[in-house]
Amino acid sequence: MLTTQLANTAEKTTSALAPSNLLKDEIDQVANIYNVIIEFFTNYSFQLVGALIIFIVGYMLAGKVAKWVLALCLRHKLDITLSQFLSNTTKMLMVVMITIVALGKLGISVTPFIAAIGAISLGAGLALQGLLANYAAGFNIILIRPFVVGDTITVNDVTGVVEEVLLAYTVLRNEDDVTITVPNKHIVGEVLHNSKHDSLLELSVGISYQHNPLEVVALLEKSMLQLDIIGDNKKLQVGIDEFSDSAITLAIRLWTPTVNLYAAKYKAYAGIYSALDEANINIPFPQRDVHIHQITPK
Repeated sequence: MLTTQLANTAEKTTSALAPSNLLKDEIDQVANIYNVIIEFFTNYSFQLVGALIIFIVGYMLAGKVAKWVLALCLRHKLDITLSQFLSNTTKMLMVVMITIVALGKLGISVTPFIAAIGAISLGAGLALQGLLANYAAGFNIILIRPFVVGDTITVNDVTGVVEEVLLAYTVLRNEDDVTITVPNKHIVGEVLHNSKHDSLLELSVGISYQHNPLEVVALLEKSMLQLDIIGDNKKLQVGIDEFSDSAITLAIRLWTPTVNLYAAKYKAYAGIYSALDEANINIPFPQRDVHIHQITPK
């Protein structure tokens, strides 16, 4: 009986001490973490501050150098697309170099990171072949410059004014203010039409055979020059296009700014109608002569 009482007393004592020991362990763990943090900041505080200062100053310097490169390229009248590419590339390279220097200040070796980036790049290259093809094509466009910002291009049955050339895609905009994004891999290697700032506008009108077509050609040429719709190329062609069944077809070809293509088309047709109406020149409609032959019975 005495043995049982002693066992119960020991068990109660152990149960009372267990929470106290658990609390002591937690306090020791917190104290150890606190000591590690204090030791880390004591030993590496200057390195941390130095690395942070190096990164901030370097990043600001990279931005200023990028702006200087852009201004230098524009001063030498380089293409805006190529200028922006050189500026952004300069800033990116400087930021990478500054990051390596800052990590070295902390005593962190960048060799494992470079190896990891290489392995990741290999896997990403296999998975993102289409995207990389766009980037390669964009780099080719920026270097060779088959077109620049502001040019009118036609590729894969898409026409628009070039607004921006990026590494992955090219942004076009048409007269309807619709933004068209064309992946660069669909531009390089394809048949590309570049008409600079203007687009070709082709019109036609038929006149009656009773009029002198050469006089009407001169009249229409004078009328088109007065409309102020011809672009910088100053190319205007008016002539006889076809001797059709019911009319003499006259053709008009002129270059007009792409941003006002359809407005110029409607204005040109209105001018053609007004010029022909004032000169009393008829625009015939299709006609057919029907002859009825009566057969006399035998």
